[in-house]
Order: sequence, then C-alpha cells, then structure tokens
Amino acid sequence: MVKLIPQQILDIYKKVEKANFQVYLVGGCVRNLLLKRPVKDWDMTTNAAPQNLLKIFKEGFYDNKFGTVGIPVILGRSEATTPESDPGQARMTQKIIVEITTFRTEQGFFDSRHPEKVSWGKSIEEDLARRDFTINAIAMKLSTFNSQLSTNLVDPYDGQKDIKNKIIRAVGNPKARFKEDALRLLRAVRIATELSFAIEEKTWREVIADAQLIKKVSGERIRVELLRILASDKAYEGVLLLQKSDLLNYILPELMEGVGVSQKRPGRHHTDDVFTHNVLSMKFCPSLDPIIKLAALLHDVGKPKVMSKDEEGLVIFYNHEVAGTNIAREICDRLKFSKKERNKIVNLIRWHMFTVDEKLSDAGIRRFIRRIGVENVKDMMDIRIGDRLGGGTQTAESWRLKLFKKRIEEQLKPLPFSINDLAIDGNDIIKELSIKPGPKIGEILNKLFLEVDEDLSKNTKEYLIKRIRTVDK
Repeated sequence: MVKLIPQQILDIYKKVEKANFQVYLVGGCVRNLLLKRPVKDWDMTTNAAPQNLLKIFKEGFYDNKFGTVGIPVILGRSEATTPESDPGQARMTQKIIVEITTFRTEQGFFDSRHPEKVSWGKSIEEDLARRDFTINAIAMKLSTFNSQLSTNLVDPYDGQKDIKNKIIRAVGNPKARFKEDALRLLRAVRIATELSFAIEEKTWREVIADAQLIKKVSGERIRVELLRILASDKAYEGVLLLQKSDLLNYILPELMEGVGVSQKRPGRHHTDDVFTHNVLSMKFCPSLDPIIKLAALLHDVGKPKVMSKDEEGLVIFYNHEVAGTNIAREICDRLKFSKKERNKIVNLIRWHMFTVDEKLSDAGIRRFIRRIGVENVKDMMDIRIGDRLGGGTQTAESWRLKLFKKRIEEQLKPLPFSINDLAIDGNDIIKELSIKPGPKIGEILNKLFLEVDEDLSKNTKEYLIKRIRTVDK
C-alpha cells in the first residue's frame, strides 16, 4: 500500500514527524488506498497547531478557523495515480494542495453547515469521532521498521469492515451527523455512487428524513457534489438515489416536475414520463463530461411548463426547448455555474431539437454549426444520441443522423463561417465606396456574407469587390 503513496506526500509526512509531532493520513485518501483506487485529495491530520505547521512549511498557507494548513505540491502524473501508470506520462504534472488539519473537536452547528466552536483535540480518536462516515474515519500511521516503511491503521468505527461490505454508514448517530453538516446528505449519495456502495439502512432513513436540510447548503457546494455524481460511471443510479432520498426535490425541483407527465402519442417512440425520459437520456448520453450529462438530464425540463393538447386531444410540448432554456439558465445561476458552463448547457438545450432532414442545404448545415458553435457540435450529437436511446429507440443513430454528421464533417473545413472569413473586409468597402467608417460597412459585409454562404465559390476578392456597389444600392 505504501507504494501507492507519491514520494512528495511521504516527504511532507516525514517533515511533520521529524518536527516531533504526531501525523496521520486520513479520510478519503486512506479509504481509496485500501480500495486501491486513484487518490485525488491527500489529507493529513496532526497534533501540531497551524502556526507550528507554517514554521515547517514556508510555502504553506492558513486562512480559516478550522485548523487546516494548505501545502502546494506538484505531483508527476504517474505518481498522482498508481505505480502502474504509463511511465511515458511521468513528465506530465498535477498541481494539488495537500491539507493538514490539526486534531479538533466541533460544537454547535447552528446552521447545519459550520461549527460555532472549534477546539484543538488531543488525540486522533477525538478527531475521527467528528468525521462523517466510517469509511472516512480511518487514519493511517506510517512507521519504519528494518528500513522498510509500513502502515498501521486507527479504525475505531470499523470502517475497514464497511469497506469490505461496501457500506456507507454514518459515524455514531446519523441524525446528529447530518444536522451538524447537511452537505453530508449529498456526500452520502455521491460516495455511494462513485464507489457502487449501498447506504446502510439507519443512515439511509436519516438521509430521507433530513433531506430538507440540504436547502441550507450553498449552491456552489451542491454543484460540486452533483457534478461528481454525474461524472461517475454510475450517474444514472446516483440520480435515482437523489430522487428516492427526496434530495432531488430540493436540488433540482424543476426536473421533478416531469414525474407523471406522459409523452405518449400514437406512432411515437416515447413511452415513459418526462422525468424518466430525461434521466434515461442522461444515462445513454455517450459523453463523459458531467456538464454535457447535465444538459442531457435537463434537455426536456421545459416540457411540463408548456404541456397542452392538440385538436385530437393528444399531448404536445410546443416550444419546450425555449422554456427549457430559461429554466436551465435559472438552475445554473442558482448552482453558481461559471458563465462558460451555463452558456454551454443553455445552448445545447435551446437547439437540441435540430432537424436532420437530408434535404437541408449545405448553407443550412453551416448555419446549424454557427448557431451552436463549432466547439459544441460533438456534444450536441451526444445529446441527440442520449435523447434517442432515452426515448426507447433501439439504435443510437438513424441513417439521417449519420448522414447529417458526415455532412457536418465535410463543412468543418476552412469556410466563411463569419464575416471575418470573407475575402474582403471593411477597408475594401471604404476604399471602393470612398466612405467613412460606420454602420453601413457592417450592413454591406453582412449582405455579402449571406450571399457567399449560399455559394462558397463566390468568396473571392475579385467577385466581392464587384458586388460592393450593387449590394449598396
């Protein structure tokens, strides 16, 4: 197991120990080492106070009241994963922050998130008692014997047994743990999803009972946990856990509005309600990007808002993509997504109803590419595949979709996708018409662009110069 620990992490550990302080690896890194899973976050705990740690690590920083000192570290990529990593990737690096926290006890969680009082603890056992789940309440002591580094585990809550049995169990009283920090409700589901573990019965009952406490958690923290669930290869199961626990009612209530909303129409492949279709579309979306998976999960979120009946009394969802765009924007703002992430999600939802008619002209294909953005083409295709499979269609791609993708590839070449790609620019117009810079320049360029977009052979300087005066009339 020691071989799985990067040398830089061992060096930090030894520096604390050399200064005559107790130190342990703790939490998720120990859990993942025991599971032989890659470790993303390396955490340690110690009886050294923050000021002591800052004397040991000049590059360290401390800007919180929880006794956590951050140590910047650069790991080689192969060291950051496992020894079996490709040695050819060793030159690639990963910047991380190793967090070392002083033993502590916590009291008075007035807001179900932050302790009113933090006291430095005297033992590792005190520190482990405040942790969330038994599988995260295991500490690892490194010892040297006959020049060999070995490990000793401190495991007062039988976390190793729960790891073996694939169980998520709260440390002590689950109700107390969740009232201390409501984010643990979401963490329980996220960790169960990532590890394919089951949540122990008593802990699960309290997740359901206290689900409303998640309202006290900030949008940023909810977003982080939600995206980690969606990034898992068990994202589908994770979303269903969120639904069954009632957490989804508070995290994405708009998604839950699709429960029971039928989509059945004669001759159409949809057989599930809107909620189930959205979740299945996310499941079958081939993208590994959690942002794209979230777009797939929300792609039909506007349907309940616009649901109506046609002349035959059959359900229709006219302009649901427009309604879904507005809803998705509100969700992204509530969960504090970056502007770039929000725009991508909203864009994919707004245009997911694109047509793949084989009669569409090349200019129509180019307009589609411009509308959604070249960088979003593959993601949009993934959304369509998820939509098809999530709606009950047996094949990922129809022949029309395959043809459409082929035509997109043909058009993704150096082409006049914007006015800037024309063979002339504003200076040519100013010179040809002997006019000053102004709005008229843009108007002429736009007219020329629309003409060239219909016939790419016209994108020559000679032709466009001749057209300037004609277009200006």
